[in-house]
Amino acid sequence: MFTNKTILVTGGTGSWGNELVSQLLEKKPKEIRIYSRNETSQVLMKQKFENDPRLTFVIGDVRDKEAVMEACENVHYVFHLAALKHVPVCEFQPLEALKTNVIGTQNVIEAAIENEVEKVINISTDKAANPSNFYGFTKAMGEKLIINANVLTDKTKFVCVRGGNVLGTNGSVIHVFKHGIMNKGKIGITDKKMTRFFLTIKDAIKLLFKATYESHGGEIFVMKMPTCKILDLAQVLIDVYSPDKEVIVEEAGIRPGEKLHELLLTEFESHNTIVYDNEYFVILPTIPIQGLAEYYKDHPKVDLDTYSSSDNIIDYHEIRSMLEEGGFLD
Repeated sequence: MFTNKTILVTGGTGSWGNELVSQLLEKKPKEIRIYSRNETSQVLMKQKFENDPRLTFVIGDVRDKEAVMEACENVHYVFHLAALKHVPVCEFQPLEALKTNVIGTQNVIEAAIENEVEKVINISTDKAANPSNFYGFTKAMGEKLIINANVLTDKTKFVCVRGGNVLGTNGSVIHVFKHGIMNKGKIGITDKKMTRFFLTIKDAIKLLFKATYESHGGEIFVMKMPTCKILDLAQVLIDVYSPDKEVIVEEAGIRPGEKLHELLLTEFESHNTIVYDNEYFVILPTIPIQGLAEYYKDHPKVDLDTYSSSDNIIDYHEIRSMLEEGGFLD
């Protein structure tokens, strides 16, 4: 699918972008354009990939429609990763989040349509499901724009992939906890009852490719992900990195816009959701998109009301195994 193709990755210098590019290079593309506004991250990424001639680094912001339009020229596939995604930042600077996450997404849509891109894959988040913070609202609006884009053209397909937290990404709770354990002898937890969805970055990218290959256009692929208590995750890290010294766990309280438990699928969405396989649910849109219902006609509807991080929680030993397999306990 990607052999000898040109691929654009917006926000491509982040953790998702680095792993995505790493796996994309194995698929023999003609060119991967890495579009981001962080000059330093681009230089570091270029060095990491040893100046691979297939990589083209483009300084730009998704807010700049003309720059996005130019970056999309002769592109076959777009992976749209660019976003402001820290909940407190988006709460206190909502207009900035709106410009990047909503207007930036619309710019990508218009550029893709203008340049007749084959498929656009938009990365979303569990916080878009029944949003309680501005970040979630902007990502929910981004999903709506991406899905609706399918009725604007028959040449470009637009798909969303919604997932929870990815282990090992920049600012990941693992890095924060490890730093607190090893340097301060204490860590802060929002609430000891808090739960979250987790998946390793390598597994997340593999699922992202699956949705890219198998999607019709107009649907939201929802990753099935393990869930755990943040406190249990912290205890695994404490036992590994400070087995002989007590670590203080401080309960800080929920930050503005945070939830105790996350949702990947809401009660409203479950009415239009099918079980795709053991790795994905697929949310079908409420607007008619030609051929989509027929494409999924043989898949059963979900038999659950919601898909919450408070359900089917994995235990201490399963968390430890997941971290070991992901290479986070070195």
